[in-house]
Amino acid sequence: MNEVPAEQRIYAALAAIPCGRVATYGQVGKLAGLPRGGRLVGRTLRNLPADSSLPWHRVINASGKISLPADSDSFKRQKARLQEEGLLVNGNRISLRQYQWQP
Repeated sequence: MNEVPAEQRIYAALAAIPCGRVATYGQVGKLAGLPRGGRLVGRTLRNLPADSSLPWHRVINASGKISLPADSDSFKRQKARLQEEGLLVNGNRISLRQYQWQP
């Protein structure tokens, strides 16, 4: 059987998150057919090529927070990209009630 690799399924789920919405790591894992795959999603996103056009910035943790250190360039880039899409980011928190994608 020729199964699609987990990494490719994660990429497909990630690409489906619409502009102006966020998903949690665990939600992306479930959408990729990987229940309890949140950590794998995190590792996969961490290893994305720098020139990737996938919307990695739309993935946050289950508490509604950006998971990167607040003083890092990646955090600032993620926060700015979310704000450019119209999301209200309060410190490092995004309202899941308001912005979580519900496919």
